[in-house]
Amino acid sequence: MEAKKKSILVKVLKITGITLGSVLLLMFLMPIIFPGKIAEEVKAFANRKLNGELNFKEANLSFFNHFPSLTLTLTDFSLKGSAPFKDKTLLASEEVAFGINLKRLVFNGEINIDQIYVSNAEMNVLVNEKGEANYNVYVSDNKEEKKDDSSSTSLRLDKIVIEDSHLLYNDKSAKILMDAKGFNYRGKGDLDQAIFDLKTKMQIESFDFVFDGEEYLKNKKVNADLLTQINTNSLSFIFQQNNLIINKLPIDFKGKLNFLKSGYDIDFSVQSEDSDLHDVFTALPPHYVQWLEKTEMEGTTDLLLTFKGRYNVAENKKPDLTFKFKVRDGYVSHNEAPVPASNIYLNFETKLPALNTNNLNVKVDSLFFNLGKDYFSGIVETVGLETPNVKAKVKSRLNLGTLHRALGIQNMDFKGTLKTDIVANGKYNAAQHLFPVTKGSLVLQNASLKTIYYPNPIENINLTANVLNTSGKYKDLAVRIKPAQFVFEGKPVYVDASLFNFDDILYDIKAKGEVDLGRIYKVFSRKDLDVKGFVNADVAFQGRQSDATNGNYNKLNNKGTLILRDIRTKSEYLPQPFVIKEGTFAFHQNTMNFKDFLATYGQSDFKMNGQMQNVINFIMSDKAVLKGNFVVDANYINVDEFMVNATTSGVAETKVETTSESATTETGVVIIPSNFDFNLTANAQKINFEGLNIDRLKGQLSMQNGVMKLKNTNFDLIGSKFNMDATYGSLNPQKAAFNYQIKAKDFDVKKAYNEIKMFRDMVTAADNAEGIVSVDYKIAGHLDGNMKPIYPSLSGGGVLSVRDVKMKGFKLFNTVSKKTGKDDIKDPNLKEIDIKTTVKNNIMTIERFKFKVAGFRPRIEGQTSLDGKLNLKMRLGLPPLGIIGIPLKITGTSENPKIKVGKKGEDLEESEYEAVANDTITKANP
Repeated sequence: MEAKKKSILVKVLKITGITLGSVLLLMFLMPIIFPGKIAEEVKAFANRKLNGELNFKEANLSFFNHFPSLTLTLTDFSLKGSAPFKDKTLLASEEVAFGINLKRLVFNGEINIDQIYVSNAEMNVLVNEKGEANYNVYVSDNKEEKKDDSSSTSLRLDKIVIEDSHLLYNDKSAKILMDAKGFNYRGKGDLDQAIFDLKTKMQIESFDFVFDGEEYLKNKKVNADLLTQINTNSLSFIFQQNNLIINKLPIDFKGKLNFLKSGYDIDFSVQSEDSDLHDVFTALPPHYVQWLEKTEMEGTTDLLLTFKGRYNVAENKKPDLTFKFKVRDGYVSHNEAPVPASNIYLNFETKLPALNTNNLNVKVDSLFFNLGKDYFSGIVETVGLETPNVKAKVKSRLNLGTLHRALGIQNMDFKGTLKTDIVANGKYNAAQHLFPVTKGSLVLQNASLKTIYYPNPIENINLTANVLNTSGKYKDLAVRIKPAQFVFEGKPVYVDASLFNFDDILYDIKAKGEVDLGRIYKVFSRKDLDVKGFVNADVAFQGRQSDATNGNYNKLNNKGTLILRDIRTKSEYLPQPFVIKEGTFAFHQNTMNFKDFLATYGQSDFKMNGQMQNVINFIMSDKAVLKGNFVVDANYINVDEFMVNATTSGVAETKVETTSESATTETGVVIIPSNFDFNLTANAQKINFEGLNIDRLKGQLSMQNGVMKLKNTNFDLIGSKFNMDATYGSLNPQKAAFNYQIKAKDFDVKKAYNEIKMFRDMVTAADNAEGIVSVDYKIAGHLDGNMKPIYPSLSGGGVLSVRDVKMKGFKLFNTVSKKTGKDDIKDPNLKEIDIKTTVKNNIMTIERFKFKVAGFRPRIEGQTSLDGKLNLKMRLGLPPLGIIGIPLKITGTSENPKIKVGKKGEDLEESEYEAVANDTITKANP
């Protein structure tokens, strides 16, 4: 019996040994048997299926690189991206291995790649501003290719492994940048099926996320265990189980996403329950993490983010967004704090139904914390954004110095005592003059503020403010600031104000003191604004808004002076810095006078004298109109500098990279404020506008209702005297309307053609002309965002008077001369001719005119388009009296005229301008 058992064991061992030996032998032999076939098939497959340059050093076939899979390993692998990134690397790796399906290889002779292994790789996913990406390198099969494809190599992945790699995703179209270092990924699923489950494990040692230039995540560790069901037929995703850990914060992510024919259906839920408050902050942007290193923090949190609903523009459907965040038993103590912020309690919830900000609901119910014996307690709820309903109850007593140290707030130091007691309930709607029923007080005592941007503090800050509204209407709103004062750089500033009845404001305001704007700007260091200079105020305003509006100036008591010196403002909204070198404003009742007000803007300079009226009413009401009368003198004005987004050559301090896309970007039209009613007498020695050099301009300019008018304006241009009337108004930031009349006597037509673009475009015949002409012309139309005329919009007409012009080299007359054999017509001299034309729909219609040249009596009429096309009718009257003539029709272009004997050609196609609603200057008569 024992011998029999022993015999069976020996047989089992032999069979096992033979099997293992055979397997091991096969593992050694197969790379030897199939290497050429596999390598050649994979290379051929790559060349056929990859739309990108592929390079590698050598190919090795082995079972042992990724045991037990049979893999073809390519070392020093690199793959360039698809257009337009063909010169940039998409993937570079020490090795890329393709797993071969062993069963199909042995039994069917098919090389099926079902696994991919990538190690120590640099992966760069790039998307440009147009949305074009570099990862479209895989060429998918179409039906015809599948029929004709005799290759036995295919790609049916069920496993993707990426180890210790670096992934960079830079999408300029979405303004998203993601940088993942130490990227490890393992994905498994039957990716060849129409519906499959994708199981994913992912670890990232350092993850950065930047959106629109703002850094949200920096050096975060990410661990993810994901299960996603993917339906490629309907393009839907079901996120069944997605557990993430960002640094230390655990997040559960579930939901679904279905792409529809016109939009998508989404149901996302991101949740973290019973998490540690400290762990929440580890997932926040970098500056919070730096603060966290020196801060002790305790407490539990719950957070929930949901995004649910259908997105369909045609049906005006959008998903609902909800975010909830709770804190219990919170405790925060910076390492320099004398006492911690304790007993922190927060219920925060916000809802955005259908992504409509008018229905935005923000609810803080409630926020409470202790700071030793001090406290803060607040309950706030708002519904809507533009006209919100407000419920609020805030009460606090805080030592700001203690609060600052307890929270460890960076970059600034503040001190003082803050007391608040505010209760509000009701709707805010400025248009309907509604204000929440409010009773509130704010007291700030012995406060100071110092930042790292400036060595000295703003100190001795004291403020007592009270707000009272008993009815919820503007007429019962009262605001008192008694007093507000501070000291900066040893100079005190004092403000005392009382405002009652905001339907008709009864005001009593006093202000006195001097402020160095440059230094106080440094205290706050705003990136989008740069201000320098000094303001010295000693003013007192007392009266009622309606008295200012109705002209009852004897009931006002406004007086004082405001002195500006070396004021320099620069912001992202102004192309160039605006500099006030000096200016003194003197207030008397409703008038503000100023004398020798000196200012510069870029290359432009101004000296103004005059007065403004309705100043107080203008400040207190967004509907009030500021009136003024000025005399403006200037040595030089560069109008181009006033474009909305303009940068002027030689002035711009920042080098701008220009591309073919940006070269056509519209800079914006000049905007005339609608609440100005100004009359200016202008005297300018030199003006530059779109390349025109205008000298000695004198004229009357008015601004009213967003429209600017020039009346009886005289100036010198191209060495001649011009008289001009014009009306201009911006329709929107990218379009303007104008009406223009110009008279000029005896100017050089060659200079006009070379220096005035509109003249060059509209009078194409002047290309080869030399001599003296006069013009009396009216034209109206629209300007685009580069302040260029939109030619189909132009309409008008006038007379071009030719006194003595030599048409040297003029192709039209040269071609007529050649066709008729009359050399005397070539290079004619034209004298005393009035050419009347009208312009409409991009076509200039030329009325019949006659002239004499070398005994001939030509007569011309017809059409020419503003882009150079011709349709002219000409009669060449023969000597001696022109009774007998040759009829000619002239077509083609001004560069290549085509002349045939005949009476009429086909009319030129008009380009009718499609104006949208309110696309004309309606606020004034142009």
